[in-house]
Amino acid sequence: MTLGVSGVLSRISELQDQLGLAPAPAGPAGTASGNKFASALADATRTGAAPSNVAGPSGDAVVAAAKKYLGTPYVFGGTDPNKGMDCSALVQRAYRDLGIELPRSSGQQARAGRPVASLAEAKPGDILAFNSPVDHVAIYLGDNKMIAAPKPGDQVKIQNVYEKPTAIRRVLDSVPAAAVQDMSALRPAGLRTSGGLSGVPYADLFEQAGARHGVSPKLLAAVAKVESGYNPRAVSKAGAQGLMQLMPATARGLGVDDAFDPAQAVNGAAKLLAKHLKEFKSVPLALAAYNAGGGAVHKYDGIPPFAETQAYVPKVQKALAALGG
Repeated sequence: MTLGVSGVLSRISELQDQLGLAPAPAGPAGTASGNKFASALADATRTGAAPSNVAGPSGDAVVAAAKKYLGTPYVFGGTDPNKGMDCSALVQRAYRDLGIELPRSSGQQARAGRPVASLAEAKPGDILAFNSPVDHVAIYLGDNKMIAAPKPGDQVKIQNVYEKPTAIRRVLDSVPAAAVQDMSALRPAGLRTSGGLSGVPYADLFEQAGARHGVSPKLLAAVAKVESGYNPRAVSKAGAQGLMQLMPATARGLGVDDAFDPAQAVNGAAKLLAKHLKEFKSVPLALAAYNAGGGAVHKYDGIPPFAETQAYVPKVQKALAALGG
């Protein structure tokens, strides 16, 4: 599961709810529950905490991601936007499109992030949960509007917030630097912060796949930037799909069942680039092979004389340079 800072906070919040614990209140060292991490976490999760300049996706970005699925049919238990989704799948997918992984069920999503006291304090991108036990969720748009997959026979649409939510949760929030530092001790093994990819969509996916296959995360991010503009729903005229623009046959060969799933797409692309880098021992040639196929690179003993490939390689190199790679 992909976790950023928000994901770690969300998981801690879930565990606290399940165990009946409350975050330790912020206060001077030496109080009964005043260890350094607990204090920082309380500051990070306290309603009304002052924001800091931490790069990352915004609530407006969540709203934009959700709006891409307007008109998608409601299907109970559905998770495929091409076939239909239910309410919690819509919420999960919108956040996943920004590289943030949420739990699958509406009840779990109603415990993600931190609580918001009332609808008057809600911001775009917050999760609205309804009923007890929770059986419906939506994404708040502001101005008493929300986007949701309402019920069978309906579709993803914008509607009024028709009743008082049971819970309002904020997953995206600015986290004080102290909380980020102290949380590093609790970061699961193998999970790294996005470092040089701070603010880049799907940074965690690029880092994890890069580490898994021995490919520069910045190179993966640069390829995604040029291929799809970080759009996981992109489809080219030739039929390439998803964030990394994998052709269906290529995706199958890489073990990618769903090229529109960012995690699968990035992992598949990393596997493919690792193969090309090992084979050609050159980043430009590996990029040419990614675009035109390894056979074409071998045939022309270099970057093939195709206009698309000739333009593609320098575009990715420029995007890589912009990321400091």
